[in-house]
Amino acid sequence: MQPRVVYVHGNGNKVRGELLKSQWDMALFGRDMAEASRMAYWAPVRYAAPLPDFRPDPLDGRTEPIEETAAAVERAGTEPAEDFVARTLGEARLDAGEIAVEGRAGADESALVDWLRDMTSLADTLAGAEELEKPGAELPLGALPLRRSGRTAVFRMLVKHVFKDVHAYFFGGAGPAMREVVQETLTGVDGGPLVVVGHSLGTIIAYEVLMEQGREVELLVTVGSPLAITEVQDHLSRPPAVPAGVAAWRNASDLRDLVALDHTLRPEYAPQERITDLLVTNDSGNHHGISAYLSQHEVRAPVQRIFDGTG
Repeated sequence: MQPRVVYVHGNGNKVRGELLKSQWDMALFGRDMAEASRMAYWAPVRYAAPLPDFRPDPLDGRTEPIEETAAAVERAGTEPAEDFVARTLGEARLDAGEIAVEGRAGADESALVDWLRDMTSLADTLAGAEELEKPGAELPLGALPLRRSGRTAVFRMLVKHVFKDVHAYFFGGAGPAMREVVQETLTGVDGGPLVVVGHSLGTIIAYEVLMEQGREVELLVTVGSPLAITEVQDHLSRPPAVPAGVAAWRNASDLRDLVALDHTLRPEYAPQERITDLLVTNDSGNHHGISAYLSQHEVRAPVQRIFDGTG
């Protein structure tokens, strides 16, 4: 029977589900997979309307348009990291329908705040290459072709939006509805071998659903995943482990990806022999973009072998 693939997208608002599925198909297979692929499209849980068709998704690593006013870009370049962390946390709480009180993060929330600080610190390190300000300077690894204030704005936009959706998942009451979308998508899939592909926050959602369902999965692929981060593991509903039904798990990340930070799942998720951790090159603007991940040979090849009947 024909293999099937289920996609679980990551943070932020997205284009409509059908178009998003087609974009992932093209990045992973080079063609539209029609009924062989499905997108677990949870964006409506958090966003009232999808992005307009073919509008660049800033969280997919594209640097234009940068949706920041001139004042916001300037502020991102000068605002101290701790002030940015406090403001982002406060906005995340308000977004979750809670009252933001500075300095009053709950005990459960505080671990996730450590991850926010680490993300911000790394973002500032990658964005702050001052040699880029010199005429004729060559771009160092991981730097965007923008002035420092613009690079800082792009990186901090990624940090801010990623953290807000993760915060909503764990603390804002959005988690059950997000998981329900994935559960229903998987339930509607029958046929041959099943592949599940998750990106960013989508890897957390897919993982927790598979832990609960015990669904047989030939291959689980996670890219740009925060599942290796201790502060995220602290909030999982069950202790870290390979889901019982998952035969093989490939986890790919770029060393410059702020969301991944920790790049190895094997030490924490047993049995280790089912997991392969991969370092790949994601040359999207923020090194977290999904298209750049899915187009990597190390990510595409094992999925395509299953669909070609050679896996």
